[in-house]
Amino acid sequence: MKFLKKLRTFDLIIIGVLIVALLVGVLTMFGKRATSSNQIETTADVEIEVFLRSVTISASNNIFEAGDETFITIRNVPYTKLKIKDVKYDRKKAIVPTLNMKQPFTVVDDVTSPYQYDFLVTVLDKAKITKDRDGAVVGGNKIKIGLPITLEGADYKLNGIVSNITVVAKPDTTNDDDLEKQVNQNQDVQ
Repeated sequence: MKFLKKLRTFDLIIIGVLIVALLVGVLTMFGKRATSSNQIETTADVEIEVFLRSVTISASNNIFEAGDETFITIRNVPYTKLKIKDVKYDRKKAIVPTLNMKQPFTVVDDVTSPYQYDFLVTVLDKAKITKDRDGAVVGGNKIKIGLPITLEGADYKLNGIVSNITVVAKPDTTNDDDLEKQVNQNQDVQ
């Protein structure tokens, strides 16, 4: 009893925090607490569309070709090379007013920017699909529309944003019995 009388309030708080930390660690180890690794449901192929605005190119050839590979960087963290599935591009446009009241403007090529193009590049990758289906996880990052991405090749390094994410194949959770068993086992979180 003399030992407990020597303990101060601060010492009791430290002991209480240590007991709670140990309890959380034990519950996590035995699967009674949800962790981020338990949130992944399956893996699927995804198409990520990257929009590159006002790319200045003075060469007459397209810098992106379908079937080539491009290295991507997500949130300033290098990821990997991905295959380019599709490329669409168009010259920079300008809106010009007209005298027609039914169509008060028209869209024409911007002659003040003859070498500027807007690109839409579609790349393919495998992504982890979360249980709540609110995003695909690529390279440890949840990919969502508006996310900044850098595309880099031998002749270019361009910054763009994600404009669309499409799951190519519907995730089939019945093919991976071990994953399904683990997901169902961790569903008992209180």
